[in-house]
Amino acid sequence: MTAQNRIAARFAALKAEGRGALITFVSAGDPDLATSLALVRGMPAAGADLIELGVPFTDPMADGPSIQASGRRGLKAGTTLAKVLALVRDFRKTDAATPIVLMGYYNPLLSYGVERFCTDAAAAGVDGLIIVDLPFEEADELAAPARAGGIELIRLVAPTTDDARLPTVLNGVGGFVYFVSITGITGTRAASEQAVAHHVARIRRATSLPIAVGFGIRTPEQVAAAVRYGDAAVVGSAIVDRMAANLDAEGRARPELVRDTLDFVRNLASGVRAGAAQRAG
Repeated sequence: MTAQNRIAARFAALKAEGRGALITFVSAGDPDLATSLALVRGMPAAGADLIELGVPFTDPMADGPSIQASGRRGLKAGTTLAKVLALVRDFRKTDAATPIVLMGYYNPLLSYGVERFCTDAAAAGVDGLIIVDLPFEEADELAAPARAGGIELIRLVAPTTDDARLPTVLNGVGGFVYFVSITGITGTRAASEQAVAHHVARIRRATSLPIAVGFGIRTPEQVAAAVRYGDAAVVGSAIVDRMAANLDAEGRARPELVRDTLDFVRNLASGVRAGAAQRAG
């Protein structure tokens, strides 16, 4: 199954069910690669519909304290972009259907080689890319090889992206649109339900792609609110905080980390089901 098919098929199936998606985020290699693999393998059964896998980077400008710390743990564990792709390949041995989106920054891709990266990512089973610091105006050198490999380039839209700029930002976008529901870094606060409703409605006027709502979503109730208007809720900082609570004094995973984190994902997934009953048209 190709990247376009995996992402589109998942959203189409969820639309037929009448519910939104839960998108979960973890940093690759946090606190080690084996734990990361166990988590991502367990997330679909726990209720994750799509998975964002963070690529650790030394200067994560858009990330709040929780995800910065998770990225540092990943780097400390020796996680490289090549090892992230190896993790995806291992995941694909047992799951051919769940979409995997890599989220990170452009420097590691440049260091790896953009065309080589896109070829290797497609072969590994990566479905989409969210590159936080890559402006639309400079995206062509990534967009073309990504498209050639069947990888969707997913764009971020902020509350400050006005109606005049929206068509430009969304030109050539694929997979889904990621609505950053607050101005600021990840995991610090949540947008009001009224603000989410307003911005999702105006983004819908500019695209037919699914819209995922992220930044600041931490509870099943906030998940439910996000999917009343959007097509997906993205949860990152709350998950990595749950993981961090299950580390020992040396930063190593306690035996209960995977089980407890997946239980937390199950609780978040209950919000997707609750929100389905009140989804906006």
